[in-house]
Amino acid sequence: MPTRVIVYIRVSTEKQADHGVSLDAQRAKAEAYAALYDLVIVEVIVDAGESAKTLDRPGLQRALAMLKAKEAEALLVVKLDRLTRSVVNLGELIEEYFGEGGASLLSVSEQIDTRSAAGRLVLNILTSVSSWERETIGERTSVAMQHKAAQGEYTGGQAPWGFRLAADGEHVEPVPEEQAAIEFARQLRAQGATLRGVARELESRGIRSRTGRPFAPVQIKRMVSRSEADQVQSA
Repeated sequence: MPTRVIVYIRVSTEKQADHGVSLDAQRAKAEAYAALYDLVIVEVIVDAGESAKTLDRPGLQRALAMLKAKEAEALLVVKLDRLTRSVVNLGELIEEYFGEGGASLLSVSEQIDTRSAAGRLVLNILTSVSSWERETIGERTSVAMQHKAAQGEYTGGQAPWGFRLAADGEHVEPVPEEQAAIEFARQLRAQGATLRGVARELESRGIRSRTGRPFAPVQIKRMVSRSEADQVQSA
């Protein structure tokens, strides 16, 4: 029996949707693929001007509901990124809709057909490779950010207490009065004062956090540790 499929096509911007070329091209490729492999198209569902960052798209949700209702046996896309660009979201779709006992997933460009064991293997490999690439990029980014921080370069977010963003927007520079408070806190700790005791002493001198509230012990700990680390680095 021919497999009943739902064709899902998507473009990410309103401009692409208005122009229609990409949508027409996707439809043509899907129809040619269906004719070649004896697939029966139940419906062509379009998400025009919808981002792949989320699965909460009207067209996609309708297609998935139809698969759940057994109105078709498979979902056909021209390319996997039309379905999703997220490894996490792809994993969710496979687990909930395209896993064992579920619907099949077919992709023209990647030649994926999960009706067969080989097709399921290819999809799993692609998912694993995508996950590996994402983790690798994350590791590289983390190393780069650590290097920038070690060089005193700005890595985003709010500069830690005792520092401020420099005029070049790429580095942080010390705030003299805050650095003096940090040095005072470090000295108190060296004399045996507790974190809470240091916080009370700073409060008595009118030294507070940027929110205007007294320092919490955990903030004092970070403050003193950062001061000691800076001293080691500059030694």
